[in-house]
Amino acid sequence: MFLDGNLFEGPIPPSLSSLKGLQALDISDNNLSGGIPEFLESFGALRYLNVSFNDFEGAIPSEGIFKNASATFVGGNDKLCGGIPELHLSRCNTKISKKRLKIAIVVLSLGLIALFSFLLILWFRKKKEQQSIATCAENSLLQLSYQSILKVTNGFSVQNVIGSGSFGSVYKGILEESGTLIAVKVLNLFNHGTSRSFFAECEALKNIRHRNLVKVLTAVSGVDYQGNNFKSLVYEFMENGSLEDWLHPYVKMNELETTRNLNFLQRVTVAIDVAHALEYLHHHCDTAIIHCDLKPSNILLDEEMVGHLSDFGLAKILSAEMLNYSTNQSSSLGLRGTIGYVAPEYGIGDELSTKGDVYSYGILLLEMFTGKRPTHDMFKEDFSIHNFVVQALPNRVNEIIDPILLQDLAIQGNISSITLNYIHIQHLNSIFEIGLACSAESPSERMDMSDVVPKLCSIRDKLLCVICLHRSTKLYMLLNQKVPKVP
Repeated sequence: MFLDGNLFEGPIPPSLSSLKGLQALDISDNNLSGGIPEFLESFGALRYLNVSFNDFEGAIPSEGIFKNASATFVGGNDKLCGGIPELHLSRCNTKISKKRLKIAIVVLSLGLIALFSFLLILWFRKKKEQQSIATCAENSLLQLSYQSILKVTNGFSVQNVIGSGSFGSVYKGILEESGTLIAVKVLNLFNHGTSRSFFAECEALKNIRHRNLVKVLTAVSGVDYQGNNFKSLVYEFMENGSLEDWLHPYVKMNELETTRNLNFLQRVTVAIDVAHALEYLHHHCDTAIIHCDLKPSNILLDEEMVGHLSDFGLAKILSAEMLNYSTNQSSSLGLRGTIGYVAPEYGIGDELSTKGDVYSYGILLLEMFTGKRPTHDMFKEDFSIHNFVVQALPNRVNEIIDPILLQDLAIQGNISSITLNYIHIQHLNSIFEIGLACSAESPSERMDMSDVVPKLCSIRDKLLCVICLHRSTKLYMLLNQKVPKVP
């Protein structure tokens, strides 16, 4: 039962206690309150429970699923207390019974023994130069080795390559046990900074979870059959590729031109998905995280066309305690982003900030609706995609909109010229204004992602109203034509 990301309020209903066979329950990102019901302890089949980012309070149960910290997620509920130590909740003020105290001592002792044994095993493996496997995500149950990675990617076959870059290549793979599709990023360790990028991505992703972030399933670090170091990251497979593929489809010679493209509403929705992801990274993590490389190729679309932010190889956590190297040292990874999307202040050596991500998002937003890359040949010297849009607003929007999008708006559903004009003037102007505000040259003049999200959501809601009104009118006219009049 996946009910995350809604606006549910009130306590968890007691009627859920009858769902004895429930295996997974996700009610995160709602406004639920009250206590965590104890009947969840008795659900023997429950293997995954996510109640994070609500308003729950009181003592959390400590039996059943709640004994497994890697399968239980309670973050973002500041009023919760108790539970097993691995959940890192504050102690409850109520008196603890001797029985519970004994149980806690036993659990803690077993945990320390398990931790010591685990560290000892890792030490022996390192001494013997055997392959070690570690997971980036704390809740990952996927265990892979170099041998299994080699097998699922068909020997790193060229036919399985779905992306490549300076970091290495990304392969499509299929897990034999479940038939699940995965994406495997195999890092090219001969390139300077790649190992550091690997650890930066693990550090950034291990404690964050959001529906608009690509989920890392595991990380593999060891040696290949030739004794060379081997590192890879395994992600959820995104069926619809990257936003780059949809905005700028690559057409091979002697092949028919692809007709797939994102319509107006889809582009607005994907823009909101990315904005949600950045807002989470900047404002809702324990420590703010800067992505540092926001661009269309790092935004992946699942089978339902939901946008997911990926590639945290350049990500920076704004806390020296959480990284083994400082911000200045980590800048040796190279340019802090991609040309065309990187914030101008980074070029003069300014410190990293969330405003740099906001700038990249603004450029991305302008690109999504003009159809032009910020590195287009027309943008030279002081003329940029930002200036290109500034010159067209507010009365010449039709001259800068992506021609494919303009054609789609005119044809789809025979939208009337009045409705088309309304969509152009009201919505496109608003979207471009947000893009310009985000990509302002001065960081202090840029919008905050917490302001971008509600503005874009408002635009989407108004757009949906226009579409629904148009479809209702069209349906009425169709029915009026086909239903015979009764004399």
